[in-house]
Amino acid sequence: MSDVRVTPWQEGDVPAPPPELLASMQGRRPGGELIGIDRVLLKSFPLATGWNGLLGRVRAEFGLALQYRELIMLRVAVLNKADFEWGVHYPAYLQAGGTDAKCEALKEPSVDNVLFTEEERVLLRLTDQSTRRIEVDAEVIEELKRLFGETGTVEAVATVAAYNMVSRFLVALAV
Repeated sequence: MSDVRVTPWQEGDVPAPPPELLASMQGRRPGGELIGIDRVLLKSFPLATGWNGLLGRVRAEFGLALQYRELIMLRVAVLNKADFEWGVHYPAYLQAGGTDAKCEALKEPSVDNVLFTEEERVLLRLTDQSTRRIEVDAEVIEELKRLFGETGTVEAVATVAAYNMVSRFLVALAV
């Protein structure tokens, strides 16, 4: 296995992105600063456009509480060894109401911990099952529906799926 690192996108590497795409991507970032993943995504404008739209909606438009979504994102980062993703979402989770103690607990092999609420524990079971084995137990889905309703369940599953895509992209390209 080689340890080849992808060089992040830099000016002159590829044609300048369409201004509306660049503005949209900058609009999702604090201070409008692109981060490593953005520069890599800009190597493919169609990918960057679709990615920005999907992840922008997961991050900003879902009804599932941001604290829950960030919890999912951090657990996916741990399971997939996506350090960059952890670094981006750790402060976001704390800002959304998460705690340092819960962040530390997320790093454990099993997260059925008394620190987490009933809602958080079922979201973590979903995240672990979907990430590790893809299939999710019917009982977990039913518990999600009871606690979050149909829409919240779909959004939780979509958050896990989307951030597995993100972490796998980051890890594969050594971002």
